[in-house]
Amino acid sequence: MTNLGIPMSQLTKDAKTRLMYLENKDGDIDGHVARIGWVTFSRSGRSVYYRGRTLTRMKGGGVMGNYVCSETGDEFWVSGVKKRGSNAHWASPVEIHVDDDAVEAYRELRMVSPGGNAEPAIRN
Repeated sequence: MTNLGIPMSQLTKDAKTRLMYLENKDGDIDGHVARIGWVTFSRSGRSVYYRGRTLTRMKGGGVMGNYVCSETGDEFWVSGVKKRGSNAHWASPVEIHVDDDAVEAYRELRMVSPGGNAEPAIRN
């Protein structure tokens, strides 16, 4: 629980900034459909901030995404980065761009052995 009495999710637990997978289901994110990069969470954990965008959690989920951009209305899929690298949905594979400031952390995450207990890449 946050100090506001709101349950923390697995995405926001103890994290101010976290390496995440983001996919714009309605367009692109600065020239790429999908990106891996550092996001910041709102205090409540219901909003994600990424590259100048505010993405708000959709109640009940959306048609294709779980967040919506408050500026454009685009639906986004936001999830933790998978160690095995299969972040995009198998039915609609997309090219994923890793932000320059996230490359090292992404490589470290991917190098963890499949049975390892590594923590997700987090910057506080």
